[in-house]
Amino acid sequence: MKTILYIVFAIPMLIFSQDQLSGEVFEANTEGKTIPVIGANVFWLNTSVGAVTDIDGKFTIPYESSYKYLVISYVGYKTDTLTINQPKYIKHYLKSTSELDEVTITSRKQSTVKSYMKAANVLTVSSDELLKAACCNLSESFETNPSIDVNFSDALTGTRQIKMLGLTSKYILITTENVPSIRGASQAFGLSFIPGTWVESIQITKGAGSVTNGFESIAGQINAELVKPTTDDRFFANFYAASSQRMELNTHVNTKVSDKWSAGLYVHGNTHQEKHDVNNDGFLDMPLYNQINVMNRWQYINPEKGLVSFINVRYLNDTKQAGQVDFNPDRDKLTTNFWGSEIDTERFELTTKLGYVNPEVPWQSLGVQFAFSTHNQQSYYGLNQYDINHNSVYSNVVYNSIISDSRHKIKTGLTFTYDHYDEFAINTDFERSERSFGGFFEYAYDNLDKLTLTAGLRFDTHNLLGEFITPRFHLRYTPWEKSALRFSVGRGKRSANIFAENQSLFATSRTVNILNSDGNIYGLDPEIAWNYGVSYLQGFNLFGRKGDVTFDFYRTDFQNQVVVDWENPQEVNFYNLEGDSYANSFQVEFNYNVFENFDFRTAYKYYDVQTEYLTGKLSKPLIPEHRFFANASYETHKEEGEFSHWKFDITYNWLSEQRYSSTSSNPIGLRLPEESPTVGTLNAQVTKVFSSKFEVYLGGENITNVRQDNPILGANDPFGSNFDTTFVYGPIFGSMYYAGLRFKIK
Repeated sequence: MKTILYIVFAIPMLIFSQDQLSGEVFEANTEGKTIPVIGANVFWLNTSVGAVTDIDGKFTIPYESSYKYLVISYVGYKTDTLTINQPKYIKHYLKSTSELDEVTITSRKQSTVKSYMKAANVLTVSSDELLKAACCNLSESFETNPSIDVNFSDALTGTRQIKMLGLTSKYILITTENVPSIRGASQAFGLSFIPGTWVESIQITKGAGSVTNGFESIAGQINAELVKPTTDDRFFANFYAASSQRMELNTHVNTKVSDKWSAGLYVHGNTHQEKHDVNNDGFLDMPLYNQINVMNRWQYINPEKGLVSFINVRYLNDTKQAGQVDFNPDRDKLTTNFWGSEIDTERFELTTKLGYVNPEVPWQSLGVQFAFSTHNQQSYYGLNQYDINHNSVYSNVVYNSIISDSRHKIKTGLTFTYDHYDEFAINTDFERSERSFGGFFEYAYDNLDKLTLTAGLRFDTHNLLGEFITPRFHLRYTPWEKSALRFSVGRGKRSANIFAENQSLFATSRTVNILNSDGNIYGLDPEIAWNYGVSYLQGFNLFGRKGDVTFDFYRTDFQNQVVVDWENPQEVNFYNLEGDSYANSFQVEFNYNVFENFDFRTAYKYYDVQTEYLTGKLSKPLIPEHRFFANASYETHKEEGEFSHWKFDITYNWLSEQRYSSTSSNPIGLRLPEESPTVGTLNAQVTKVFSSKFEVYLGGENITNVRQDNPILGANDPFGSNFDTTFVYGPIFGSMYYAGLRFKIK
């Protein structure tokens, strides 16, 4: 591979050329509704120039005077060829090939979209879906999505952790506009550092991701696409208040600075200063906290030269206080007067992205990305002090082109990452630097009909992980109408940040042991795993309404894993895997538009997650074997051009029993049963939209008031040998109600 030097910063690619044809593709129906067709192929006949419609059914495609015939196709719809004499904005309606004269097929724009055409199993969550719940931050954005599991990591910090395919977030590549963002020092709390109103859409990829995004992804990828100054409202404000006395305020201000430059200022603040102890164990049910989060975003667009660029600058300050109700940090910090904890985080980010599309050869494009962040956390949990400073540099360059025609696409590029960690944990200083440099190549084939595949390979050299190859492969086949059969396989490799990723261990009296010493990272070896998956999506029309059903099965096999062993209630042991460790995940999901403006979604999920511990092979603690999910949403009818209407949304989650790690050596009064009870929670929200500028919402979380009675073990003796806050299987606070308003100026 030839070495190519670039100034390395980043971008999702947008295609611009000197002349363009833009338009929208809708579904033809007898009710006159404008339902966008998402993922339709749009291309010039007998050329290699094409595009795909976005979540709103919109497309932009390069135009030359020699192009005369525009082909629009999508699985399950009649392919149309349009004659184009000059570039103009097009609105085209595709007719379903399965429509019968006596049957009217009706639906509406989906807030969660599954692609029938992509090789990877990608789910796109739009801003409409995010508005179905309060979604104050990214960790709270998955309440209405059955593919992601959300639970609290401990009984003190109020931190939500997510799981996908039975694995925690450390095995998921979490990116912001395809730049890795939630990793390293930010792994524990980083999801709460991205405000929900900043998120335009979320793309969830199950299984092996793309080699273009690095080698760390094992279970999949979650990418948050942020709002953009050119498309976001000129002014937006969102105020939120909860019965717990949590309050949040978000404001967006966007302006067009010049013909090519636009800028946005996004400010988020949240606070909670009320002490709650509903279960009367002497500890706060949720922490006291303050957060200030500011982002300044600049966007540059030059269609004539084929350039688009983003510059983001962000600053965050987050403080938390947890522990006993009577704890006073000025008086009791790091003493045995009362058990308490403070977590103070300061973070700065700079991200730049540049995309270029050759105006003369529009299928050739170049994207460069650069990101720098510094993350500083000062914290203590009772008498356990934990501090971490993490400086990170990420750069990526991606070149896109075609081979022969647009059915054969290639991506190739280079990646450089640098991470410096300086930690203080278990009364010891840990310091290390990680540097990696790699190249990748990805080939994609799309015959615009039944078959799509993506095959990628990357080679990386890492100062601590060595030299290694990462293969990834995705295949999509359409055996019949409105179907997608997918297969994927891929390898991932990562270094485990054992303290940053498991900070809940500090909120216990357990001693921490690292049982290996020969590895390069805390004496441990890197984690390596293969992920295999198969998925089948089938769309259908039933009683004139649209629906779909999906079957997923994924398996993750670890070649090596840093085992976090909680089976001795007085210890946490870290060691390299010796034996088997795997996660099997099966999910079936059903979506159906029951009647006009009423959508129903239900899912069942089965997990089999096993690891070989020192005491033998056991299921992973606190992972339910079965999960049932149901969601219903309804919007009242509104006439064309009207804005006033109501929205109703309700979500039910049920979790089966979850295995506790062993407490058999504890005193009898501090022993837990082998499994937790089952848990069922109900969330609901009602939104009244008054106009295009103003709406209010009212909601409730855990309306059934399910509550774990004694989430803290040994709460009456927090400095004793049996204190533990990690046995959390369900809600702690009980019911919580909230209200808010949104105001915007287009």
